[in-house]
Amino acid sequence: MKRIILHVDVNNAFLSWSAVDMLENGNKVDIRKEVSIIGGTELRKGIVLAKSDSAKKLGIKTADTIYSAKQKYRNLKVYPPNYALYKQYSDNFYKYLCNYSPVVERYSIDECFIDYTGCEKLFGNPIEVANKIKNEIKEKFGFTVNVGIGNNKLCAKMASDFSKPNKVHTLYEFEIKEKMWPLQINDLFMIGKKTSEKLNVLGIKTIKDLAVFDINLLKKHFKNQAHLMIEYANGIDESLVESEKTDPKSISSGTVLPYNMSDIDEIKQVIRDLTFEIGNKLRNNKMYASIISVTIKYPDFKKESKQSTLKNSINNDISLYNESIKVFLKLWNKEPIRFICINLKELTFSNDVQLSLLENNDFEKDYKLQEAVDKIRKKYGKDKMKYADMIKTKEMN
Repeated sequence: MKRIILHVDVNNAFLSWSAVDMLENGNKVDIRKEVSIIGGTELRKGIVLAKSDSAKKLGIKTADTIYSAKQKYRNLKVYPPNYALYKQYSDNFYKYLCNYSPVVERYSIDECFIDYTGCEKLFGNPIEVANKIKNEIKEKFGFTVNVGIGNNKLCAKMASDFSKPNKVHTLYEFEIKEKMWPLQINDLFMIGKKTSEKLNVLGIKTIKDLAVFDINLLKKHFKNQAHLMIEYANGIDESLVESEKTDPKSISSGTVLPYNMSDIDEIKQVIRDLTFEIGNKLRNNKMYASIISVTIKYPDFKKESKQSTLKNSINNDISLYNESIKVFLKLWNKEPIRFICINLKELTFSNDVQLSLLENNDFEKDYKLQEAVDKIRKKYGKDKMKYADMIKTKEMN
């Protein structure tokens, strides 16, 4: 049986979700119909994160500085991002899609893959279901999506990008030569601007050109990446749709990132938030963990994990953070990532500490500090106590 994969992609997610929320809260103007952008955040100051169609027609691009965007249109409307709101919409979007298959993977904050293989008897043929999903999301949530259908994740994602917004497209195996091969090489998934420029120099202008290119010659220029590039050009992708699974013997916290993230300082902030969340879960259950596992996903569907067994069981924020960073740095290849998850295993109700006369042990001090921090958070709120400076200090020691 051939696989049936759906890729559901929210059209202009950040702008759409902000617009829907503003309309629901009494705003009279739909910002999607203005010359508007979402831009400016603590992590990416002054950057265009999303733009309306009318802003796009004026030459405003994602990742432009807000200054340069306003040079293109003086009366540009600028709205700040709200990641807490976007997570809420993303969660609702994901939960809705889970109605159609037990196997749904969050590829990013605004994209999901659905393994629809074998679900036809329950919900109907894939095209009918894709249109139902598209129409119901617009009706229930107020924003639009594109749905791509293929026999693997690559083709489903390529199909969802064919034309927007609010469309359903197919790219089955038998349609690859007709629908995908004539496209420009920069339209192929994972082929960025710099890579496409190098391919153009080799005479590779279209996806077909790459699909039939001599792999040995390509390896001279792109090394190990060449094989994957030619596979993708031929619509070949064996990666699985991976659903979110919960291991009852572990505690984890993960997140899809709002954009492909490669800045280590930004990633550390994400890891800090995740470890603080699971640390709180551990302490609420009066438990300790002796294994830390980190999982990341890259934009090319590749998933990698690494774990570390600790000498001592831990449950305090600073220790969890520092150990997670160590594992992450051993795992990460410095390429942008889309997803990160911290998983704690080997949970116990005691923290037998193996003390060494040769080490400076701060366990008792760390746990007393943690108790004090938790009391303050419980009384005044979790955002009232932060100790980023302490973490930075310990990293430097």
